[in-house]
Amino acid sequence: MLGLSAEAYHACMTTSSENRHAALRNLPSVDRVLAEPALASMLTEVKRDIVVDAVREELSIARDAVIGGGYVPTPEAIAQTVVMAGTSTWGTWPTPVVNATGVILHTNLGRAPMSAAATQAAAAAGEGYSDLELDLGKGTRGSRHTAVSALIHQLTGADAAITVNNNAGAMLLGLAAIAAGKEVIVSRGEASEIGGGFRIPDVLLQSGAKLVEVGTVNRTYAHDYENAITENTGALLIVHRSNFKVIGFTAEPDLKDIVEVGNRHGIPVLHDLGGGALLDTAQFGLTHEWMPQESLEGGAGLVFFSGDKLLGGPQAGIVAGNHELVGKLEKHPLARALRADKLTLAALHATLLHYVRNQAADQVPVWRMIAVPLPELEARAGAMAKMIGLDAKVAPASSAIGGGTLPADEIPTYVVSIDASRIEGGADALAHRLRIGQPAIMPRIEAEQVLLDPRTISPSRDAEVAKAARAALS
Repeated sequence: MLGLSAEAYHACMTTSSENRHAALRNLPSVDRVLAEPALASMLTEVKRDIVVDAVREELSIARDAVIGGGYVPTPEAIAQTVVMAGTSTWGTWPTPVVNATGVILHTNLGRAPMSAAATQAAAAAGEGYSDLELDLGKGTRGSRHTAVSALIHQLTGADAAITVNNNAGAMLLGLAAIAAGKEVIVSRGEASEIGGGFRIPDVLLQSGAKLVEVGTVNRTYAHDYENAITENTGALLIVHRSNFKVIGFTAEPDLKDIVEVGNRHGIPVLHDLGGGALLDTAQFGLTHEWMPQESLEGGAGLVFFSGDKLLGGPQAGIVAGNHELVGKLEKHPLARALRADKLTLAALHATLLHYVRNQAADQVPVWRMIAVPLPELEARAGAMAKMIGLDAKVAPASSAIGGGTLPADEIPTYVVSIDASRIEGGADALAHRLRIGQPAIMPRIEAEQVLLDPRTISPSRDAEVAKAARAALS
């Protein structure tokens, strides 16, 4: 009791309790908060009972704070808190963000930005009715996979294709339809984990297939697959290492060697590519990335790849291969559970048309950003730095592909490097100001400098980004 007598201590505690009760009585009522001008607009735009519930929730938080010794907020303060929370919850989502990180396929920012044609196709499909599952000529039911499958056939040579919600779903469906209850042989160096804690062995488990690992983490041979085959083997699985690289004392068989093993035993080879590059990345100065058409030419029975990575379209998982195997996937119950919706299929179809028409390098944003000339980036960075002021300068740096693709490749670039040392909180504080500003801008931080990479910024927004950075500095 810090030297107080029992009577004095009791008196202090009683007074404190009385003060808290008095403070609680001073908390504004729900109606008093609802009468605040700050909520007038929200009450006309959002259902009244939802706003009332939000006010009650904030008052409950305030009540707990007062009981703990905190102050009594004003009605205006509570109303402003409801407005700020409501703007985030009831406003348009997702919030558009300017990607200034230089990471082209930034998973947290939605990966591949789509072309104008793909965006317009998705909007058109959503605004009205369409022939999604209708044969207009015959007037009978059709398949939602026909249009996209035809383009994939032309681009990759696949007999047939099916599109699902993402590449993880594509692999799950493929394994469930081809190898449920059977063994699937995979190299130990390919039984990996990709983003979000998603592990290849877990997919095999969920599909009902049994994982059989062969070889070692760094060295696997075709005879390892051959020696592991039993009468219960359902498939040989190859998983492309898209998000990591094994170097040094390594060995792995060519696709054709594994296909030969599979053909001798009548076992299909399934190839998970992940990225979905329909253009040769080597022509852009990058490491060559496996393409679906190469895998199919090499004899893979099914190939799995993404729609929203290097293909540059919407999130989707594409399975391409021969008629018999794809047919099994189409008939499997999971096909309906995992199928892509009309917006995805419309955007994917429009994206694939760019490749068919030989427009991908110019029209698909991913390839356009990869291919932008270095002198152009230097000039744009210089112009932006000049608009921002003395705190900004041009510096050489590197961009990344991202999205779990080409992990060892970096693309030379020029960035706007901003010194935030005169701001309280430094680079972190400036980056925070940019993220919560209008427009929301996502930079990156290196060596206490805030960097803006024009490679992933649309040229039409350079001046807008520079203006926002100048404002954030002040």
